[in-house]
Amino acid sequence: MSTEKRFILGLDLDGTCADFYGRMREIAAVYLGCPIEDLSQDVDWSLDAWGIGEDGYEALHRYAVTEHGLFESMAPLLGSPESLRRLVAEGVGLRIITHRLILPSLHAETVRQTVAWLDTNRIPYWDLCFMRQKDDVDADLYVEDSVHNIERLLEVGANVLVVDNPTNKSHHFEGALRVSNWAQAEAAIRSEYRSWLNLHGLEHPAGEGVPPAWFNEGNAPPTRAGEG
Repeated sequence: MSTEKRFILGLDLDGTCADFYGRMREIAAVYLGCPIEDLSQDVDWSLDAWGIGEDGYEALHRYAVTEHGLFESMAPLLGSPESLRRLVAEGVGLRIITHRLILPSLHAETVRQTVAWLDTNRIPYWDLCFMRQKDDVDADLYVEDSVHNIERLLEVGANVLVVDNPTNKSHHFEGALRVSNWAQAEAAIRSEYRSWLNLHGLEHPAGEGVPPAWFNEGNAPPTRAGEG
């Protein structure tokens, strides 16, 4: 089975499977010289709740990447690496689609940190795309948290799974799936994947983390989920 016929999961990283806001809160406390308890966990995209705002975000972002290794030091959201390993073992093609190339002088370091984080957390991705417009890259299901990206993807008719966090909790997205943790996300992704298998007349995996019969040696991962 060729990769062109694979079910492709388009996965954003920050706020969906990596705890971007939790790590940024730790770094912002150092940057601002205040106790972390003074910084609300209820934030929006611009971090206005911390007194950062759009004018100060660039400086904080640069500090976080260069002084604290932001993109390789974030904790994964609970259960996300394990869920992704099981799904990939079942035949899902994982395409990372992230917009992290914000500051031109930090591109090389941002990419290095991103790859290091993915490798450290043993996330078996097929493709790594740094894209501002997520719909420029094809996927059968997009996993997102950004309000702007979710709305744009829905406008073009894409299938979207929204991961809840403080930046999107007040928004309603007509037609999108919505989850609050990775147990729910894994189940929702697997359900969409099985519908896709039915549509293409393909056998379902025998169990969670188990490759289906059609998953031949050319496409199978080197180990089953949970090994290594």
